[in-house]
Amino acid sequence: MSTDDRLTRRLASGLDGLGIALSPRQHEQLLAYLALLQKWNRVYNLTAIDTPERMLKLHLLDSLAILPDLFDGPLLDVGSGAGLPGIALAIARPELAVTLLDSSDKRCGFMRQAVIELGLHQVAVVHARVEDHRPDTGYAQIVARAFSDLAEFVRLTRHLLPGGGRWLALKGQRPDAELAALSGARVLDVRPVHVPGLDARRHIIIMEPA
Repeated sequence: MSTDDRLTRRLASGLDGLGIALSPRQHEQLLAYLALLQKWNRVYNLTAIDTPERMLKLHLLDSLAILPDLFDGPLLDVGSGAGLPGIALAIARPELAVTLLDSSDKRCGFMRQAVIELGLHQVAVVHARVEDHRPDTGYAQIVARAFSDLAEFVRLTRHLLPGGGRWLALKGQRPDAELAALSGARVLDVRPVHVPGLDARRHIIIMEPA
């Protein structure tokens, strides 16, 4: 079996395990994004994970685990890095307006190219520090993956939820110490999630302004 066939099967199996149904076109886009990430990573060192099999589990499937918790309304991915989870979510929810925010020009360059090549017309890439990002309108939901602790996440992005909305954070082990130190936000849910093929514990934290 070729590497492409193996990745195609593992993606389909992983999505089934997460209970996510996507079209053949969306499967193709996710695999194309994976190929772009692997190609650019050789030169720009976007991620320490350097094999497509591990990228599939640790990046794509891990990012898509939060998909059932999204609702309608503009989404901001803070500290998006190589476009995770934002690009994966934009592929899975093509009707959703997504903004990818990162302070690295190198990473933003990759994300812009990925957005063009994948045809993600509803996605914008912003090169800025989160505290300097002042859009004309805010967001309905803000996601972060490996960005900061919960208190800092809330503090840095509170101005971007002017009409309420929700924060969604992807974490590893249940972050009890971070939850205890949290202020300015009300925790709505702390949900453990199993990412197919990944032994590590994962949790999704959902919060709203207090």
